Amino acid sequence: MELGPIWRALIRNKSSYILIALQIAATMALMVNAVSIIQERTRMMSRSSGTDEANIFQIYSMSFDPAQDYQAMVAADLDAIRGFPGVANAVVTNSLPLRQGGWSQDLKTEPGTDNEGSGVAIYFVDEHGVDTFGLNLVAGRNFEVTDVSWFDPDAGPRWPGLVIITEAMATELFPDARPADTVGKTAYIDNDIPVTIIGVLEKMQAPWKDWAGVERSMLVPMKRGDGFARYVIRAEPGYRDELIPQIEQMLAERDTGRVVDGAATMTEIRANAYLEDSAMIKLLVFIVSLLTAITSLGIVGLASFSVARRTKQIGTRRALGAPKAAILRYFMLENFLISSVGVVSGAVIAVGLNMWMVQRFNLTPISWYIIPVAMIALWLVGQCAVYGPARRASLVSPAIATRSV
Repeated sequence: MELGPIWRALIRNKSSYILIALQIAATMALMVNAVSIIQERTRMMSRSSGTDEANIFQIYSMSFDPAQDYQAMVAADLDAIRGFPGVANAVVTNSLPLRQGGWSQDLKTEPGTDNEGSGVAIYFVDEHGVDTFGLNLVAGRNFEVTDVSWFDPDAGPRWPGLVIITEAMATELFPDARPADTVGKTAYIDNDIPVTIIGVLEKMQAPWKDWAGVERSMLVPMKRGDGFARYVIRAEPGYRDELIPQIEQMLAERDTGRVVDGAATMTEIRANAYLEDSAMIKLLVFIVSLLTAITSLGIVGLASFSVARRTKQIGTRRALGAPKAAILRYFMLENFLISSVGVVSGAVIAVGLNMWMVQRFNLTPISWYIIPVAMIALWLVGQCAVYGPARRASLVSPAIATRSV
């Protein structure tokens, strides 16, 4: 084996090789943590909101007529929207999943200010809310017409006695019970106002993507009628895009004393919510690619310099009968040893850096397989980068080499 002589040769001329090994180590450490962050962001971006995102859009109406009967306006608007061709259902609500703005309260299993509660995102809906959002009701029942009340902007919400919560919220409140078994149980909002859980949803995300309780949501049977109305509309498949301008025009023509605006699809709302995360992923991919390219160029430069410096030595070995494959193998093995020092050192640094980032920024620890995959990737990059100079070395003519000084 040539590993022993190669290693001893590296130790005698270690300065330039140490620099390349450090460069590989730095690339390894940054690559591993960048890939871990990319994975985490990608998983977060791919989470289901629990709604029929492909067919949902919102439009809001803001009246500036003080004499307007807002409740009558909302009721008439909803009737008109639900009867519009291509509309599956519609609801007036305060927010949507991933909208980055909404309402939350503490929900607890025991009344009183001394008892700790869990935050829950609140969506005000009527009996059409579950169907409009395309939610999956896994236990209990939906709201009925008689369950729904109107929001009083002056007095604030007088909480109805019935709510529907998500499985995640049910587990948070009653960790020892199955989510379906929480139907009929009582929780408390505003410290001491009892509400009865009548249904459990499989999933409905909160409006805030970065919130720790993003899966904890609650539907409350209440409608707004205070001059501002956010209509969430679910279209029949394939009708969403053509319905948006038609519904806007219909609402504007029904009442000229208001502004109809804010049209946005659920797809657009998701894209806007994760805009920073998407940009971060692109930036990290660019950085990792750039570092890998720079490391490859460094390996090529070092190998080319090594070949030029040892041309006479290579020619001597060729003259003594060394085949081209032996010369090629020598430089490939030399690079493998340098890369091994770099990737092993980089793996140690990567783990330490990740542990610090987990504590400092509450990130997810590195998946176990990322480090070996990154090591193999950098080994392959190193072998590909050194192949060109190594092949040129194997083609050195013995006659020319022996005449060089």
